[in-house]
Amino acid sequence: MESRLKVLGHPVHPMLVMFPVGLLVTAVLFDLVDTVGGPDFLGEVAYWNITVGLVGGLLAAVAGTFDLLAIPQGTRAKRVALTHAAANLAVLLLFAAIWVVRLNADSRAAGGALIAIEVVALAILGVSAWLGGELVDRLGVGVDREADLDAPSSLRPAAATQRIGGAQ
Repeated sequence: MESRLKVLGHPVHPMLVMFPVGLLVTAVLFDLVDTVGGPDFLGEVAYWNITVGLVGGLLAAVAGTFDLLAIPQGTRAKRVALTHAAANLAVLLLFAAIWVVRLNADSRAAGGALIAIEVVALAILGVSAWLGGELVDRLGVGVDREADLDAPSSLRPAAATQRIGGAQ
């Protein structure tokens, strides 16, 4: 299934995803370093990384929605895509809550509770990123016109479905 939203022949959603992922991961790293005694400005930089990461995440979500809506019902790809979308929504909501708390705070630095939420959000983001890879690399969503939208999970051993080299 090819992507419904393309620029110069390339799907937009995978192009946009790298920015919020990189910004949000970097924000958490900066907050961790700031908390253990790093330079004071890192908390401020982390806050702005979250700000831009949320904007990028919303843009990626809009682009991903075009592909999600085009996936046929009843396929494994649809189930994986819905889980991927729900996980990403959870990540955006968690980081949005962190952003709101820090918005009017005396300091933009994160405390222990906010960092704990950030770490949970990153764990969810890691699962969601794997699901996105499963959609593109295993199921061909967004990139392959002849995709097998019911391909088995990449976690299943290849030997279980066929022997190496095709020998029976």
